Amino acid sequence: VEKPLTDEEKQAKAEREAEREPEVHDEVSGAEDEVAEKDTGDTGAAGDSAPLTPAAPRRRRLATAARYAAVCLAVIAIAALASTSAWIVVKHRQAEHQRDLAAQFSAAARQGVVSLMSLDFNRAKDDVQRIVDNSTGQFREDFQAQAEEFAKVAESSKVVTEANVTATAVQTMTEDTADVLVAAASTITNAQGAKDDPRSWRLIVSMARDGDQIKMAKVEFAP
Repeated sequence: VEKPLTDEEKQAKAEREAEREPEVHDEVSGAEDEVAEKDTGDTGAAGDSAPLTPAAPRRRRLATAARYAAVCLAVIAIAALASTSAWIVVKHRQAEHQRDLAAQFSAAARQGVVSLMSLDFNRAKDDVQRIVDNSTGQFREDFQAQAEEFAKVAESSKVVTEANVTATAVQTMTEDTADVLVAAASTITNAQGAKDDPRSWRLIVSMARDGDQIKMAKVEFAP
């Protein structure tokens, strides 16, 4: 059984406890301050390290990559447009050249057929020479070998023929040769009684360059 304290003892105990209370309070406050300092230090560290997180550099790298990709796409698009434009220009020039070439062969074939099929016995030798002048290759050689006989036949039969070409079409063509389909009509008058009798002709005329001119190299009747 604990002995009851006297009033003096109670007062002394109270005074001792009162003296100890500030120390406990100081220890609790010190602990709280230490915890607060740790929290503050952690917060400060976090605050200081925030700009160093990888998110910002990654965003910058993504933005740089996006700009680089955009520039590359623009360059590729420009190059593609330039290539397409160049291709169109080349094709256009090639098409124009082919049209011009076909027109040259067609005009030469037209002139050659008119010369070949137009004949007047009054100037037979001149007409025959014109045919020779508009020919080349083997055709020229063969016709020239028979030119004198041909002129005599024309004179003796008093033949007069007039021809005109109604249509031409280039069938095959290179830079120097072409096969041209020629549709022609002619009239013939001769000593045998023909009087401007009409004739229709379909010819395949092979044309070839001879120097700076295009001349007849072969003439065949088309079916």
